[in-house]
Amino acid sequence: MRTLLIVNPNATSTTPATRDLLAHALESRTQLIVAHTQHRGHAAELAQWAATNEMDLIVVHGGDGTVNETINGFLPLPQVADGQAWIPRLGIIPGGSANVFARSLGITPDPVAATNQLIDLLSLDAGGISTGTDRRIGLAIADDRWFTFSAGVGLDADVCEAIDNSRANGHSATPARYLRTTVRQFFRSKRREPSLTLHIPDHEPVTDVHYAFVTNTSPWTYLDSRPVRTNPGTRFESGLGVFAMRTMRVLPTLWVARQLLSAEGNPKARRLFRTDDVPSVRITAAEPIGLQIDGDFIGRRSVVEFTAVPEVLDVVAPRPDSGRHN
Repeated sequence: MRTLLIVNPNATSTTPATRDLLAHALESRTQLIVAHTQHRGHAAELAQWAATNEMDLIVVHGGDGTVNETINGFLPLPQVADGQAWIPRLGIIPGGSANVFARSLGITPDPVAATNQLIDLLSLDAGGISTGTDRRIGLAIADDRWFTFSAGVGLDADVCEAIDNSRANGHSATPARYLRTTVRQFFRSKRREPSLTLHIPDHEPVTDVHYAFVTNTSPWTYLDSRPVRTNPGTRFESGLGVFAMRTMRVLPTLWVARQLLSAEGNPKARRLFRTDDVPSVRITAAEPIGLQIDGDFIGRRSVVEFTAVPEVLDVVAPRPDSGRHN
């Protein structure tokens, strides 16, 4: 098995010791090449090289942003795919601050434990056949870019932009910083008029929306170890979840936030629109509004199309019925 290990050395929870352990473990079982990212977009370049050279497996040690870059580097979009491209399998060792995608797949958030989990799943029998079973999952597309777990317009995009700016100034992306930034951005945007309209197949347009999340799985994110569930019925094997708030009033928002953090995680409110399994959604804005994809601020858009693409990627991860590590 030919493997490329992509490491983001600047990710929040990567350490030299963990990187050495992971490389040693993979090197003893595969033909390994190790590459460290050096700039934004480098993971995509490395992944494209791996696919061009028909590597069997790409393992990413980094956060959600590095994983997203990697997938967008080797997985063709449906509109350009001809069925001839070589598609490697994907393995993940969490190295970021939230690691939502990996944890949603049942990969333990501790990098050392995740390394052992990956090696177990890659174990070979006496005939050289993998004894682990890959999981084939669906992804989603927004703005002609793959996303793995979440995209959104409005509030969460504003938060991601602020966090990106904070990182650029040398501040780490801790859960506490995310929480403070979310509260601050909420009150900054509270007085804005709702400008979004949602267009969903076989559904009347949803108007007067302040901000919206589109998810490919559940949970939407984590607050430390606590899952935050916007659309609990959404899975990698289903359509998209849509969560759209039509109010910025404090009390209704706190009511919904309390439900998001509850163990049941099934938010409902009069000014909340939510549906858990749709093939696509088109969001239009009266004026350009922020877009985030898998936690990275992408820019401002007036129109964004979100589309579910089923069974498109093989990941080295536990099957849904083999236990989760949320």
